[in-house]
Amino acid sequence: MKNIFALLILASFGLNSMAQESQAKITFKTETIDYGTVDKASNGVRTFEFTNTGNAPLVITDVKSTCGCTIPKKPEQPILPGQNGVIEVKYDTNRVAPFRKTITVTSNADRPTVALKIKGDVVDPSAGDNNMMQKKSSSVIENQ
Repeated sequence: MKNIFALLILASFGLNSMAQESQAKITFKTETIDYGTVDKASNGVRTFEFTNTGNAPLVITDVKSTCGCTIPKKPEQPILPGQNGVIEVKYDTNRVAPFRKTITVTSNADRPTVALKIKGDVVDPSAGDNNMMQKKSSSVIENQ
């Protein structure tokens, strides 16, 4: 009886570990993109590159932003193990001000929810000396 009980426990652990082995894993090159200082009405499109480092197909089910000024676009097809994918983000650069936004990615990965961040400053070059912001290679919102 003890042998059967031990065998059942061992089989249970074996099945559990097999289920965990087949898992998608999303690994981003970076989870924050700093636009730096950009001109008003300039190109606001940036991309978050990622790889499925797991051993099961990665399905991104949803990508949402914190406001309507940021429009994310997710891949429609599953990303196979070892393959790369891109999440495109378009920020409305007609809004002159510093910005910090979060894009939430939902998937079947081992980390089912990932928060990506964009930040930067949009300046109006036509404002001349009235523009208190100066062009910088990184935003004034430093590593927050």
